[in-house]
Amino acid sequence: MTTTLRPTEPLQLAEDGRRSRRYQVCVNSRPVGAVRLATSAELGPDFARISDLRIEEPDRGRGRGTVAALAAEEVARGWGCRQIEVAVPGDAPRALALTRALGYVLRGRGMEKAVGADAPTLPPGAATRPMTPDEYAAWERAGRREYAEDWIRRGVPEAEAHAKSDRDFRRALPRGQDSPGALLTVLEHDGVPVGELWLGLRDGRAFVYDVAVRAGRRGHGHGRTLMLLAEAQAGAAGCRRLALHVFADNAPAERLYASLGYGTTEYYLYKNLL
Repeated sequence: MTTTLRPTEPLQLAEDGRRSRRYQVCVNSRPVGAVRLATSAELGPDFARISDLRIEEPDRGRGRGTVAALAAEEVARGWGCRQIEVAVPGDAPRALALTRALGYVLRGRGMEKAVGADAPTLPPGAATRPMTPDEYAAWERAGRREYAEDWIRRGVPEAEAHAKSDRDFRRALPRGQDSPGALLTVLEHDGVPVGELWLGLRDGRAFVYDVAVRAGRRGHGHGRTLMLLAEAQAGAAGCRRLALHVFADNAPAERLYASLGYGTTEYYLYKNLL
């Protein structure tokens, strides 16, 4: 039995150099599934992404997905890509185990929880207020740098990581503090600033872009308070789902989110090709 990829469309080329193509997964020329391969819209043409990998039910459990993923890697190498990534649903442990067995490394995960209209109660001494312009300027500078460093630690070259950081901040905060759907809040405890929260609101959903406890104020439960604040703000805006992304190897954050009822929706993994 020979498993191969058969193109089902011409190679798609964008003006910025991105590529994409859809394939049938075939066994001895018999279609058994499909896969899409594309270069990354976020990191550029040197980075590929496997998506929509699907094997039909009668052919699952026979290694078809494994061979299809390996074949997609070869196509990506032919495109000159140096890294490839894949997203695995949070409720697919077999697919996650397979991906790791192929040498992919966990980069991060998406997490989500349901929120209600009733706001959680913040602990005594906690108070909130909007960032001042000076606080926002300092917070944004630090946030861009730290976000880029997170990507560098997880296999993205420095130049691409800083470019991604700048691009993502511009996209999410096009008008700074006045950007639509952006809530930028300072948490105080007994009148002293202890942390910041960036919550994004869009289409009835809320996303925690950043939660940060200031140096010297960590280990006192302020991270939990900031996450309770995120729930309160999301509920007040009419959102019923609150999502976030956590990078791998951030065990304290993962434990905090799990204790607050967040579940994993997707795992994001990558593999170096060159």
